[in-house]
Amino acid sequence: MTETTAFQTGLPNQAAGVVPAIRATQVHKAFGSLHVLKGIDLTVMPGTVTVILGPSGSGKSTFLRLVNQLETLTGGSIEVNGELIGYKHVDKNGQDMLQTLNDKEIAAQRSRLGMVFQRFNLFPHMTALENVMEAPVHVKRMPKKEAHDLAVAELERVGLGDRLDYYPAQLSGGQQQRVAIARALAMKPEIMLFDEPTSALDPELVGEVLSVMRSLAKDGMTMVCVTHEIGFAREVADQVVFMDGGVVVEKGGPEIIEHPTEPRFKDFLQHVL
Repeated sequence: MTETTAFQTGLPNQAAGVVPAIRATQVHKAFGSLHVLKGIDLTVMPGTVTVILGPSGSGKSTFLRLVNQLETLTGGSIEVNGELIGYKHVDKNGQDMLQTLNDKEIAAQRSRLGMVFQRFNLFPHMTALENVMEAPVHVKRMPKKEAHDLAVAELERVGLGDRLDYYPAQLSGGQQQRVAIARALAMKPEIMLFDEPTSALDPELVGEVLSVMRSLAKDGMTMVCVTHEIGFAREVADQVVFMDGGVVVEKGGPEIIEHPTEPRFKDFLQHVL
């Protein structure tokens, strides 16, 4: 149901120059009495990699789900490439109000983002090729021949050009996750979101997925990655964000991993390094 609300977005004035890929302003999320996010301010610039670190339950995955509109905001605002997500401004009797977008409008916004989850969520009855073709054909209405060629290219991009006709059960966990990445890339997203993409993998398979993510970073893909892979953050991140208790405790360049200033971040690193 379409509804209107008068809560304030609190958006800062647009700075001159490049529009942020993502700008979160005082983002709050509550599930009933559980206040998960408590005022997140975060800016991600185009072509950069932001790595979000933090203990379990700190709100990292919830934040990504809000960006991709898998959850709805309790308060604050999120812009993607300068466009407010989830709402649009309308004039109601001279008062600027926010109106909730309908499902079609939300789907259009979401199509600009690719998201890779902890679990691969592949269709077990489809081959790797068919899994990657599915969304371009049925969501973007792409001709099958064009979708086929695109899917082949994306699977080759993630190193699976020799596994086109394999079913998920015939693939390792790392290979399945790479199919999931190819599937997201096939929608030509402006931004890729990764929600702990290696956490469900056996340790020896983590490297192949991180290698694909490194390659995407080198290609200039805007990425936000929730992960516990500190080495990846050191090597690839342009911005490192440490969250705990639903707030951003510390953020900066990758050098903050070696020289944290906040005691909570120092304690976290001592336990994971």
